[in-house]
Amino acid sequence: MPAKRLLMIVGDFGEDYETMVPFQALQAVGHKVEAVCPEKGEGDTVKTAVHDFRGDQTYVESRGHDFRLTASMDEIDPAEYDGLVLPGGRAPEYLRTYDEVLDAVRHFFEADKPVAAICHAAQILAAADVIEGRTCAAYSALESDVESAGGEYYDGVTTDGNLVTGRDWSDHVEWLAQFFDVLGTEVEHGDRVAERAED
Repeated sequence: MPAKRLLMIVGDFGEDYETMVPFQALQAVGHKVEAVCPEKGEGDTVKTAVHDFRGDQTYVESRGHDFRLTASMDEIDPAEYDGLVLPGGRAPEYLRTYDEVLDAVRHFFEADKPVAAICHAAQILAAADVIEGRTCAAYSALESDVESAGGEYYDGVTTDGNLVTGRDWSDHVEWLAQFFDVLGTEVEHGDRVAERAED
């Protein structure tokens, strides 16, 4: 399996798990992941937020980690990347206001490259006008946002062509598994994991 070069667009108070887990998991299977944020450079950090579900009408938010960027947004060329990852959290509500973010997102759709988006990242997809006629999962409160952008909301994890979407970090296992499929990434699992657990 050839390694892919993947771009991850993040921002302050993006969801912690939705940033950290795919960033690490994609590297663990051999891919190169570069994380960027508008107006910040390589080595700068963004603050993350943990969204927890405790039975309230919406999530509880608490401070997460400082996540270090690996490249500068204004120095990267989306054409040099094989896929895109968009975490959720609060960051997408302001990231969608940057033309450079929307232009980058549109590139991956125009070139039919793999895109993984989760939770509130649907706000970026809607602003980029790339989900019309597509099935798209997102945080449940964004169902009307998806539909207003011409998409069909899906309550789970779904793949529609090059686009893999999920509702929130509790969907990580299936969301990442479907993204691996779209990337053409083969991961050995199942019996090997069980065998290790028995040792």
